[in-house]
Amino acid sequence: MNVATAQVTLTNPILTGFYPDPSIVKVGADYYSVHSTFSYFPGLPIMHSRDLKNWKQIGNVITRPSQMDFMGERMSRGLFAPAITYYKGIYYVTCTDIDHDGNFVVTATNPAGPWSNPVKMPQVRGIDPSIYFDEATDKAYVVYNSDAPDNKPLYSGHRTVQMYEFDYKNLKTVGEKKQLINGGVDITKKPVWIEGPHILKRNDWYILYCAEGGTSVNHSQVALRSKDIWGPYVPYEGNPVLTQRGLPADRPNPITSAGHAQFIEGPDGNWYSIFLAVRPYEGDYYNTGREMFIAPLTWVNDWPMIEHGEKAIEYKYKTNIKEVKQKGALPQNGNFSYTMKFDKGLDLSLMHLRTIDKNSFSTSKKNGLTLNLKPETISELGNPSFVAKRQQHMYSTAETELNFTPKTEKEKAGLVIYQDESHFYFLAKSIKDGKTQVELYKSVHRKKEVELINSVAVGNGKLNFKITSKADKVDFEISENGKDYKIIAENLDGKHLSTKFSGGFIGNVYAMYATSNGEKSDNNATFKYLKYSGDDAVLK
Repeated sequence: MNVATAQVTLTNPILTGFYPDPSIVKVGADYYSVHSTFSYFPGLPIMHSRDLKNWKQIGNVITRPSQMDFMGERMSRGLFAPAITYYKGIYYVTCTDIDHDGNFVVTATNPAGPWSNPVKMPQVRGIDPSIYFDEATDKAYVVYNSDAPDNKPLYSGHRTVQMYEFDYKNLKTVGEKKQLINGGVDITKKPVWIEGPHILKRNDWYILYCAEGGTSVNHSQVALRSKDIWGPYVPYEGNPVLTQRGLPADRPNPITSAGHAQFIEGPDGNWYSIFLAVRPYEGDYYNTGREMFIAPLTWVNDWPMIEHGEKAIEYKYKTNIKEVKQKGALPQNGNFSYTMKFDKGLDLSLMHLRTIDKNSFSTSKKNGLTLNLKPETISELGNPSFVAKRQQHMYSTAETELNFTPKTEKEKAGLVIYQDESHFYFLAKSIKDGKTQVELYKSVHRKKEVELINSVAVGNGKLNFKITSKADKVDFEISENGKDYKIIAENLDGKHLSTKFSGGFIGNVYAMYATSNGEKSDNNATFKYLKYSGDDAVLK
């Protein structure tokens, strides 16, 4: 049930944590966004809102291993930059499976799913495809990032934007591709990574807008336009229409790396742009991944302008939008805390590594989440017993109650803070020389090994585990009575978990995890709940 209340103050990020590469579509009064998930499963969350502030996850696009899996792939591979569109009763999501299927399209009549099996688009060679529907002509087009002309780049990062006509009824390209942009807005300046293209029509203009500069601190958004869908497209003299790269590096609470935007008309009739950006705690170090932000957009002579380089993106924007809260939605912006229980199955936001193995876990009101120990580990490229929730704040805590009786020294279960297969900390219950203990492991940078940081003897009963992130520091605690906590280690290196140090494109997750480390096991571990709380000063 939706309940209309007061006017909305939009709080950035509007989706905290690892929700990168946002794409958005407006259908009637409803807004739907989709986001990259790389090698996590299920893939491509679908979020719903009616006020651009309160978001609820209603589904995932890739939910069946028969659609796709990411076995053998590193966590920053898999699915890159989806785009969502709607036309004549059907929702379309285009995306790139970077190592296997290439570009594909899926469809659904309900954005919550189920979504169709992927239909490959082999002619669309590149990344970031999006479909534009021209209602006046009942034609569709797929526009995407591609290689330099003749595959002969003039410099590193030289790319193009290309387009095909698209038969939306049979889901295939039509005719020959055409190059719309070479290099970027001004090729004499050697622009890099022109990508994430979208087209919208305003009055008689086709507005082509794209990310430029790469997804790090030089990220930006640029706009071009034409009276003809096929071009030629003329760049806006005021480009970039969005960036934060020119601002002082020492400004307080910086928002950086803004780009990969999409423009949308708000419920109040004003225009807005959603885009990815990050909140570093130092330099370019951040652990929460690329998040979804919003800012007002103004049209000047049919050119779009968001926040130019000399103006910082704000954490709060007052609007004339009427607030519409959604029943059963987990909070997604500002500071919040909640406890996930597993009596009704797994929440749609929870993720596994690379695929789903329904034989590896079960849920019940009595026990919560039960993970069967599997030989696979999180250092490898398979599907271990692992259920994860995004870290959504720089300062956050995850806590769980574990019931587990290890039988061998290789059997371990507990709580993980995880960036990728070689950047994590694992707080585990196990045994050593027949005695139960808690062990804290740190992964070794870009290797499969782990190092033991500390071990502490404990009793055989249930344990509470707690991991606390404090920007670039991480604390680990346990409790044997559920009340009094004992520190296992504190102020460990949080930069080890940062995107900058690890490489790649993802943010941290907290995960419940159980492994038998290469051996077969009939043992299991139960997790009563997962409690999460986030408290960032700037989001108050």
